[in-house]
Amino acid sequence: MKTPHLRAKRDTAESLYAAHNRALVALARRDPRIVSSYGDFPPGEVGEVFGKECPDRIMDVGIAEGHLVTSAAGLAGAGLIPFTHCHGIFGVGRAYNQIRQNVAYDQRNVKIVLCNCGVTWGGLGPSHQVVEDIAALRAIPKLAILSPSDAVSCEKATCAAAEYAGPVILRLPSTGDVYPTLYTPDLDYRIGTAICIHEGRDVTILATGILVADALRVAEELAQAGVSVRVLDMQTIKPLDETAVVAAARETGALVTVEDGTILGGLGGAVAEVTAEQYPVVVRRVGVKDRFGNSGTAAQVKADCEITPPFVRRAVEEALKTKAERAK
Repeated sequence: MKTPHLRAKRDTAESLYAAHNRALVALARRDPRIVSSYGDFPPGEVGEVFGKECPDRIMDVGIAEGHLVTSAAGLAGAGLIPFTHCHGIFGVGRAYNQIRQNVAYDQRNVKIVLCNCGVTWGGLGPSHQVVEDIAALRAIPKLAILSPSDAVSCEKATCAAAEYAGPVILRLPSTGDVYPTLYTPDLDYRIGTAICIHEGRDVTILATGILVADALRVAEELAQAGVSVRVLDMQTIKPLDETAVVAAARETGALVTVEDGTILGGLGGAVAEVTAEQYPVVVRRVGVKDRFGNSGTAAQVKADCEITPPFVRRAVEEALKTKAERAK
């Protein structure tokens, strides 16, 4: 069974950046407090459309991520709502202290858009693939982390971030790539709430970001084999929807997490923490193991890091086997 807001056919694809920028421009038209800043590159339509419509509300600080985040904190302190964009690897690697001290600790109303997150940005190799963004950022108190899975959820996440009173990380995948559109425009998107996109009773896949589409594909394939798989789109990494996680553990008895970053402290770690304390069940984690990525196309890197549908399916089958053995 699929939820009403899931598209019947996934025959269209769109860049999440196009959706984000479309929402950002629409927000700016309605609210003069919306401003945009970026370091090193203008993110697509923001540099084109936003700059033309709001030339006095867009700033390029250059390759200076620490200053980028600090200046955004200052803009928020002046009553504005800054959306600040940078490469994920440099936002985490070069501006972590500013995110922690100037934004999260001071509770500035800053929206940090981390671009090219995860391991699939393969063209520039491991030096530019940030696999540790979720693990590093979810340890910072009072910092919301959003990880949309398609263009519809990305557009809604951008609007939700603008309405949210406090610091937000918006985690986006590699630029230039398009991803299947999963949702219809009537999607009910709420920060802190997981989205059930496939009902199931035997096992639950909890996926985030661009791998949600792969998780859904695996669930549909296994349904043909008589396996009932629940799929949760964990579109909010923090605050995590613990109610949905515990319900899935209690009702299906086995969980598989799927993410395009490291499993060490990532979504898999978060889910394991919740279940260990509240309802221990079998948990298998699909993601980047204790390693860096590699150069190649997105498909090649996904296969190399073992985060493609066949590996998700194998994890589901292993979780079901362990669940059955424990039930004896």
